[in-house]
Amino acid sequence: MLLTIDVGNTNITFGVFENKTLVTTFRMTTKQLRTSDEYGIDILEMLEHNKIIGTTVQDVIIASVVPDVMHSLNSAIIKYFDITPVIVGPGIKTGIRVVTENPKQIGSDRIVDAAGAYSLYGGPVLVMDFGTATTYDLVDASGAFVAGVTAPGIRISAKALWEDAAKLPKIEIQKPNSILAQETISSMQAGLVYGQIGQTEYITRKMIEESGYENVKVVATGGLGRIIANETDSIDIYDPNLTLLGLMFIYEKQK
Repeated sequence: MLLTIDVGNTNITFGVFENKTLVTTFRMTTKQLRTSDEYGIDILEMLEHNKIIGTTVQDVIIASVVPDVMHSLNSAIIKYFDITPVIVGPGIKTGIRVVTENPKQIGSDRIVDAAGAYSLYGGPVLVMDFGTATTYDLVDASGAFVAGVTAPGIRISAKALWEDAAKLPKIEIQKPNSILAQETISSMQAGLVYGQIGQTEYITRKMIEESGYENVKVVATGGLGRIIANETDSIDIYDPNLTLLGLMFIYEKQK
């Protein structure tokens, strides 16, 4: 089995593949500092909870945007699985050529998402990830990463509201019954969700318009992506496991 690990700013997401089929996923928080032993034991326990024996894991691939996590996590994989993981970075075959002005500035998570979307749906494809940040990345028909837009994620925007405005409360992020809000909580929800929908539709339209590409497939992923995808025709496909699938495709290219 292949264990794929996506280290994001908020969560570390794990996926287990058997013969290229995703059989289970689980998560742990990123911000809690852990030793290599804690990572190793936690991962083994979560695998066992999902009815997977740790010794059946034969390979591991990791993409990370949080450097501080990597030493302990990498050491845990080596110590508890006796595997040296593949780490997505320079020198790794991804199937995506980065042709922006400074390729090294493009996060590994965005390359993995692009690889997943391009492998599944071909190009041109516009990939959105509604995570800590909301990212919009354009891949052309040849598999070249040609442009990317980065915006604050919905949770970042929500946190800014209740931390910087003394009278605004913490709220659950969800679409209210109407945009015509009549009290504080629904007014905040309306601003956050409908604001994200408007941003998504405008940025999508402008990126496709300025690129001149035709028949662009628009694919979204990320924890809050489903809320947005359900409310706009700008998104063709919502795939919550796109990043894990991208890691699996990149692992296959190393073979």
